[in-house]
Amino acid sequence: MRYVATLVAADRLTEELLATVASELDGAGGDPDWLAPGKACDLALEASDPATARAVLDRILAGRRVDFAVQPREGRRKRLLVADMESTVIRNEMLDELAEIAGVRSRVEAITAEAMNGVLDFAASLRQRVELLEGLPDAALDQAAGRIEVEAGAGELVATMRRHGATTVLVSGGFDCFAEKIRAGLGFDRRHANELLVAGGRILGRLREPILDGDAKRAILLSLCDELGISPGEAAAVGDGANDLAMLAAAGLGVAFHGKPVVAAAASVRIDHGDLTALLYFQGYRGGEIRPTPVPNPSP
Repeated sequence: MRYVATLVAADRLTEELLATVASELDGAGGDPDWLAPGKACDLALEASDPATARAVLDRILAGRRVDFAVQPREGRRKRLLVADMESTVIRNEMLDELAEIAGVRSRVEAITAEAMNGVLDFAASLRQRVELLEGLPDAALDQAAGRIEVEAGAGELVATMRRHGATTVLVSGGFDCFAEKIRAGLGFDRRHANELLVAGGRILGRLREPILDGDAKRAILLSLCDELGISPGEAAAVGDGANDLAMLAAAGLGVAFHGKPVVAAAASVRIDHGDLTALLYFQGYRGGEIRPTPVPNPSP
């Protein structure tokens, strides 16, 4: 089988580094194919073992601000993107933002960290955290939305994949009031998230059941594949937390984006240094194909 190793630099990719990589990768042949000069490059691998190639790249690139993927050359461009929202498409954890407004951020952040690292069950930990918001005025939702920071490359990722015919879906264990703002602001086709219950101008400290957790994210990805008439191998998924692991494992291209340790250890493809445009280069998009879309933060 023909594979390709794609290197994407957060800073600059040099000819010297590529020569070193090519000399040590089994089956590397031909000239480097620059997807974006000084930024991203493909190296063809003939009959190479991908696990061995990844281990070699891990060793050579240790300490360098370069991300990489090793995958079959055929079928790299995906027809479906399923993306986690918090700490992936946006930099925030919105429950933490609400907790700060409520004065309980340190308590909520401690539970969030354990859940995202797989120490606590996600659904149970989410209920526990939401209970701490009980009685908070619903005006806090708009206040928290004003703090949203979109991750670099998110707009380009969504716009470029949609322009080339892919369906893009936001799937979040967070709250639908924020997911809808992000969906509309960045142009995702759809969104799935949990509903935070509000009544009488106050947050009730409860969610509508059932909870959208890691298993639900995986089920949504597979259901979308069935609906679109594609295989899971034609899907890309990206996320950072333990509740994304099942979704990442189900996708043909599952990417840990600045992932928590448990996620980074499990994922075969990681973006540790760069932004979300790396996910486009991994699919073989060239710099000139990436649609520049500087998107302002969604307004409250």
